[in-house]
Amino acid sequence: MRVTLFDGVEENPTDRHVEAGTAMAKQAGIDILVGLGGGSAMDCAKGINFILTNGGRMADYKGHGKATKPMLPSIGIPTTAGTGSESQSYALITDESSHLKMACGDRKAAFRISILDPELTLSLPRSVSAITGIDAIAHALESYVCLKRNPVSQMAASTAWRMLEPNFDLVLDDPKNVEARSAMLVGAHFAGMAIENSMLGICHSCANPLTAHYGIAHGIAIGLMLPHVLRFNGQTIGNLYDELAQETRMHNGQPGYEAIAQRIEAMLHHAELPMRLRDRGVSQSILPILAEEANQQWTARFNPRPVTETDLLQVYQAAW
Repeated sequence: MRVTLFDGVEENPTDRHVEAGTAMAKQAGIDILVGLGGGSAMDCAKGINFILTNGGRMADYKGHGKATKPMLPSIGIPTTAGTGSESQSYALITDESSHLKMACGDRKAAFRISILDPELTLSLPRSVSAITGIDAIAHALESYVCLKRNPVSQMAASTAWRMLEPNFDLVLDDPKNVEARSAMLVGAHFAGMAIENSMLGICHSCANPLTAHYGIAHGIAIGLMLPHVLRFNGQTIGNLYDELAQETRMHNGQPGYEAIAQRIEAMLHHAELPMRLRDRGVSQSILPILAEEANQQWTARFNPRPVTETDLLQVYQAAW
């Protein structure tokens, strides 16, 4: 087979990356796409599929089901245990003009085949294993409680949580542990399945503006916000967090949301990831702007506890 390599993908791909990949794909006359890499590579592959087969620009496909023509068959091969993009029909592409992440979804964009090979994750730097792992854990926790939760999504999310929580530390301490790597990879895949069948919440809504303004890697931004989101939501849907805490035996007489929040903080500490926004140079004066932008994010509408801009500002302040 004649193979054309497009490697012009960066973290948090934008419509510019998709356009560049589409131009190369057109020139090569490709008839199948393989998304090999982390979530950014796989999302960009989906984005290229949209534009190559249906024309226009990425903003035309914001939402779901906007592609009217058939799309090329594609294969997803993740090299990180993070986004679970290989199990979803959505591509998250940033609009360069507004810095807002666009969720562009269509059943036709989903990979026909996903290949999960834990050996591909053995060479990940410790920091990348940690960052992507925290992202996968947030996917499981948010999809389990979001407003669109349902028996199928909760089954996938709880399975993901049970696989990810005990193996996160193992992978950091023993990076060549193939069994732990496999559990993280499959756990991330199940967390992606949970998102595909439900949605996320304000942890992702709050993380995206941090990436847009400060270039903070997505998984780091997720880790900075997650414990505070758990405590915010726990006031309303604490019983659901109780269920997850019981599954991993971490109640210890505390509310489930607090036990899980403390576990996440322990993971961040073990991974040597920042735990306060100010540790990453985030100015306190920008928090109201971040809250305004977080409130505009699509995922905020599916948070189990209704939020206003004022609520989001309080969550940012708790994280600062």
